[in-house]
Amino acid sequence: MKNSINQDPMFQQLLSAIKSSQVTRRTALAGLGASAAAISLAACAPAGGAKTLTAATDLSDSEKLLIWHNWSLYMDEDDNGKYPTLEKFQAQTGIKVEYKIEIDDNDTYFAKVQKQLAQGQDIGADVACPTEWMAAKWIQAGYVQKYDAANIPNKKNLAPAYLGAAHDPNRDYSMPYQGILAGITYNKAEFKKATGKDAPGSLEDLWDPALKGRVGVLSEMRDTIGLILMAQGVDITSESSLTEDAFMNAIDFFAGKVADGQIARIKGNSYSEDLENGDTIAAIAWSGDTVQLNLSAETDKYGFFIPESGTTISADSFVVPMGATHKSNVEQLINYYYDPAVAAELAAWVNYVTPVVGAQEEAMKIDPALAENQLIFPSEEFMKNAFGFRALSGEESVKFAQAFQDVLLGA
Repeated sequence: MKNSINQDPMFQQLLSAIKSSQVTRRTALAGLGASAAAISLAACAPAGGAKTLTAATDLSDSEKLLIWHNWSLYMDEDDNGKYPTLEKFQAQTGIKVEYKIEIDDNDTYFAKVQKQLAQGQDIGADVACPTEWMAAKWIQAGYVQKYDAANIPNKKNLAPAYLGAAHDPNRDYSMPYQGILAGITYNKAEFKKATGKDAPGSLEDLWDPALKGRVGVLSEMRDTIGLILMAQGVDITSESSLTEDAFMNAIDFFAGKVADGQIARIKGNSYSEDLENGDTIAAIAWSGDTVQLNLSAETDKYGFFIPESGTTISADSFVVPMGATHKSNVEQLINYYYDPAVAAELAAWVNYVTPVVGAQEEAMKIDPALAENQLIFPSEEFMKNAFGFRALSGEESVKFAQAFQDVLLGA
């Protein structure tokens, strides 16, 4: 390709949008507990600054292990259920990694670990990958440890646009894992059978009566409502366009589709199960998961479509809770995944946007088609319709989350 990942100006725009807005990969508010978590989180950072917690003693020198909490469909996996890049890391370092799929959405995960986080206690993980807006809240509340940059020499490979974020300008407390795009995933054969169309042409195609009861959406407010807002002509990056009235109008539209049965399923990362079992024909979904669904089905069963009206963008980041006892081991893990060759190998499987400079060139060595995959290395043209949900004030965060939650509770 003519443009490398760090040379493409529109890709830099993508990264800048990620770092400057409170975009999320998954922010499900799928229950009363999650609603309470969202509201309490909005106020968790004290006005006078971060809470003063003491980092746990690092036992990495004597204990060669770490526990990693992450999302599903977010790690390379072979036919035997092993994770090849993690296997190589363990062989190279002697550090045993217990990889746990514990995060289905940000808020419900936070609800599970909030008490321990607030006390600086062990949450059962040495590292977790919440979405950027959630990571920012943890950092502002003093819940995470500061990295020792000397232990992460490959930090030099971090795409420059990820630096300068207000919550962590030098990436002292968080390191991006993957970037994400949202759009529509659909079962090709079933979609055509139901609608007569080969593929969706716009978000409006989800509201085709032929799909009633077979449509799913993400319980991620910023992705689901973000796509609806853009389809309604709202600029989600602009405070003057994305007003409270505009947001509530989108909520009303969403609530109507839920009430009349058009939208039957609102889920976090588990939405993929409904696509696999056939309960859902089309869904608002995340880009990389579509590729993995096809790998699982061993066929090109599912398609992924980005509406012309726009797609949302987001990122998830590595953070080390204050109660974690293996920070140096985690720093070795992060350094490993910031090796361009490893980043390319991971990207080849997960198919999300990599934050590692040099990964595109390494991907070219693996497979030229991989290096030209728009979902991993977006081109200027591809990124014209990718936008970050604007940053919300504390009051807006609570009000918008509650409005979205009200629809979920009534579903």
